[in-house]
Amino acid sequence: MLDHLIKGATVVDGTGAPRRAADVGIRDGRIAVVADRGKVTEPALTSEDATGLVLAPGFVDPHTHYDAQLFWDPYATPSLNHGVTTVAGGNCGFTLAPLHPDRPDDADYTRRMMSKVEGMSLVALEEGAPWTWRGFGEYLDALEGRIAVNAGFMVGHCALRRHVMGADAVGGQPTEAQLAAMVALFHDAMDAGAWGLSTTQSSTHSDGDGAPVASRHASPAELLALSRAVAEHEGTQLEAIVSGCLDRFDDEEIDLLVAMTAAAGRPLNWNVLTIDAAVPERVPRQLIPSARARDAGGRIVALTMPILTPMNMSLGTFCALNLIPGWGDILGLPVPERIARLRDADVRAEMLRRAGSEEAGIFRRLARFDRYVIGDTYSAANEGLSGRVVGDIAAERGQEPFHCLVEICAEDALRTVLWPMPTDNDPDSWALRRETWQHEDVMLGGSDAGAHLDRMCGAPYTTRFLGDCLRGRKLVGLEDAVRMLTDDPARLFGLRGRGRIADGYHADLVLFDPERIDAGPATLVHDLPGDSPRLDSKALGIVSVRVNGVETIRHDVVTGAVPGTVLRSGRDTETVSTK
Repeated sequence: MLDHLIKGATVVDGTGAPRRAADVGIRDGRIAVVADRGKVTEPALTSEDATGLVLAPGFVDPHTHYDAQLFWDPYATPSLNHGVTTVAGGNCGFTLAPLHPDRPDDADYTRRMMSKVEGMSLVALEEGAPWTWRGFGEYLDALEGRIAVNAGFMVGHCALRRHVMGADAVGGQPTEAQLAAMVALFHDAMDAGAWGLSTTQSSTHSDGDGAPVASRHASPAELLALSRAVAEHEGTQLEAIVSGCLDRFDDEEIDLLVAMTAAAGRPLNWNVLTIDAAVPERVPRQLIPSARARDAGGRIVALTMPILTPMNMSLGTFCALNLIPGWGDILGLPVPERIARLRDADVRAEMLRRAGSEEAGIFRRLARFDRYVIGDTYSAANEGLSGRVVGDIAAERGQEPFHCLVEICAEDALRTVLWPMPTDNDPDSWALRRETWQHEDVMLGGSDAGAHLDRMCGAPYTTRFLGDCLRGRKLVGLEDAVRMLTDDPARLFGLRGRGRIADGYHADLVLFDPERIDAGPATLVHDLPGDSPRLDSKALGIVSVRVNGVETIRHDVVTGAVPGTVLRSGRDTETVSTK
């Protein structure tokens, strides 16, 4: 007998094959039968009529940073609401494990680092996770049996370095013995089911003390030693972030990425490829590593987002504006001194010069202050400004836009919420995205769904993209859109039996209304431990989400079931060829 039967759905199976009307039966957490409508004769304990609805495989998000949130939110909201049934964590070189058993302060260092570099609430990190683990396997065990999504994790290079080298991990180089110990620790983690190595060399990544994070001090020799260790384990991967990921790789970065994937003989993915028709030379430059990797026996895949993710800014708290060269020193001052400096015309002129320079890279996009929209305000002087564009206000006041923005923020003691309008929302940029998505070494993803929670909300990219494909720009058809969200990432990670609707596959399924599928606007809610804030977005048109055959979402409401599993390398993933 079947556990559940979904009747008459429009099945889009994830492979890119044409949609078809079919019945799908589920038994013991797997898809037991897929047959033309009315052809399933086996009885079922429960059933539902899905006429007019689309049934797709559960979406796979390849870059989430859900390492901590899953402890206080086993449903990985709002990703699960938006149809994501499998998440990849341990991204960008940052994980919560391993922790050294003789240095309890390492947990505090890790929490402060994650708060600074990934914008996670420090209170939520302190109060929401148990921090009882030491080894990476213990961390995975702490999640097993209590999550509603399937989750796999890379090992963060920063944690490996900190465990072996202690405080010397920041600024130091390992001895031969320490490098051997680091590699051995890494092997232990992969034996326990880690998906492989994630690392960062990005200049934007600093720890809670403001110092470059540990992995940024690693030499190419250290990175290659760890990459070679990946090759010894089944179903493993690499993820690497370098400064050029945000704009354009330099030659040394290309050499490093190619050497790492070649040494591992495993795919390497990086985040995130920004596509902008105003910078047409960026995409060809960013895909040079992929071409060279194939010649070297490796594979390099660029992650890119299929939507423009709204991200707010503030002159009062750490955000992307702090990463503009020369801005961090000013925006890191105490608020009264910061306001005084920002009100100095010479200081503003120098800040604008640095923001528009070549050294600012992709952060030059943030310097169009006339295109910022004022969000929440907190003073009588700013009453009525919410929702207005800075350029319009500046014209009324006879001020330069950045000066106008500073004065508005100063009236709120720098608490004003700012929403920059995207500069790459033009038809040419969308046409370039459509073309780039077809490249064999480009994959959709990079939501950062568990990070920067009060600044951005990337989790709804799945539903927003599908809505755009069905009723908006229609850049790709439904079958290809579903494949890009399901089978493509599943195959990159070598997920066994996931990413498709087919006999014997795990029953990770999303049932949605094609006339309504979309994401609501991002709204600020206070539902993290310690009443900390985050941006949330309602899923529209999602009827049901199932993980391993068990319903976890019904009409955007969690059911309370936790049928997810920790996906471990080798057992749940197979080795992906780089040939």
